[in-house]
Amino acid sequence: MDGSRGHGARRRGPRAAGAAAGALLTLASVVAAAAPAQAAGYRYWSFWESDGGKPWAYATQGPATARPADGDAIGFRFAISSGTNDTSRPSAAPDFTGICGGVEKKDGTKRVAVVVDFGGPADAPPGETPPEKPVKTGCAQVREDATGAEALAVVAKPLRYDGAAMLCGIAGYPARGCGEPVADTGGTGETGETGKTQPSAAPSASATAGEEDGGPSFGVLAGGAAVLALGGAAIWKARRRG
Repeated sequence: MDGSRGHGARRRGPRAAGAAAGALLTLASVVAAAAPAQAAGYRYWSFWESDGGKPWAYATQGPATARPADGDAIGFRFAISSGTNDTSRPSAAPDFTGICGGVEKKDGTKRVAVVVDFGGPADAPPGETPPEKPVKTGCAQVREDATGAEALAVVAKPLRYDGAAMLCGIAGYPARGCGEPVADTGGTGETGETGKTQPSAAPSASATAGEEDGGPSFGVLAGGAAVLALGGAAIWKARRRG
């Protein structure tokens, strides 16, 4: 009986080792395919929030679900950004008083300051030019439960979305494309208020959501490959002992 179990273990050993090796090769090919994609930048609208006059903070959710309060500001910046590096802030400050100071609050409504930064020529898609006025601001007076997307629509129509509800164009810019990868990840290279800050871990929700993550990160895949490699080595040693 013990011999039967030992024989079965020896028979399963090569199969298990072969399965682990096959999985490792498959995962290694996925890692190799994913690595170049992770190095690319993306051209998209990032979404920013300011609560009660605080500095811009990268939004943790998309404008379609975010619900700013009266006195808040929301910002949008079109730029080339990397999913693992920095994302450019709107170049105009979240100045609620300056943008909405002349708008009186009405019952059942809220006022949201909206800043739209179209970026510079270096961020523009091929064949397109940013609007002559690089920054558009406005005060959106909307119902109390309105979303950031609804406030944006008051200030900067038309908006363009893709089939996955990702925000692709604001005030008609850009006319085409939506979060496409680009070779140049340098962005505008501006500093100061237009400098960069670490983006949200879920860019797809903010550019809407973006910086859209197309799958697991290279680090996760590489870690999985290492686990499989260790598992395959353990199986091989067990087989030799058997």
